[in-house]
Amino acid sequence: MISLKDLSKSYTKVKDKVDAVKKLSLEVEKGELFGFLGPNGAGKTTTIKMMIGLLNPDQGHIVINGIDAVKNRLASKKIIGFVPEEPLLYDKMRGGDFLSFIADVYEVDSSKRRKITELAELFEIREKLGDSISSYSHGMRQKTAIIAALLHDPEVLILDEPIIGLDPKAAFNLKDQLKELCAKGKTIFFSTHVMEVAEKLCHRVGIINKGELLAAAPFEELKAKSGHLGASLEELFLELTNEIS
Repeated sequence: MISLKDLSKSYTKVKDKVDAVKKLSLEVEKGELFGFLGPNGAGKTTTIKMMIGLLNPDQGHIVINGIDAVKNRLASKKIIGFVPEEPLLYDKMRGGDFLSFIADVYEVDSSKRRKITELAELFEIREKLGDSISSYSHGMRQKTAIIAALLHDPEVLILDEPIIGLDPKAAFNLKDQLKELCAKGKTIFFSTHVMEVAEKLCHRVGIINKGELLAAAPFEELKAKSGHLGASLEELFLELTNEIS
């Protein structure tokens, strides 16, 4: 469902060239919940921005459900739902109007608009849909961004740190939603710093550091390869990224 091949991206910082992502190759299967892990500045968000068409790769290929996401961005965006790390919304709009606008953008049929209400009830913001987004807390903005990403029933859901800012009940409901979506054959690419969530939720995890993919495998396989069968994902992550000796 997701295929990244030799994906690279660099930036110029002052006079130096910084390689944010270095020849990253990765495949994610249909119905898989894939956790994308890495320290700050490892290249996670840069990779995601290339996948959703916000950045052009310097080289490499991105294929989403058979669609070349670089050459045919509009077609790939139609089947992707995206939740950014920072939920930047239209502050002057009311929450309900914003979600209706997103439904219009994705041409969601009027008979399916009830999903706005259903998801707003699930994440407990239905009573706030008539309020201006400028009055929303960070958590409410995050919930609104999640609802917006789910509205058009995307084949691929890409989330960049979606748990941050959510209250415990909303986080629990989101994790349940992700499990249900995978059971229906949807594919989820999930960036997080919360190792416990990745360990319990994801079918496989990929670990990136300094722009390079260090590993991509189920958690149990990572433990077996490391020789530390009793290790937690957090311990394996720190070992692979050289954060501990």
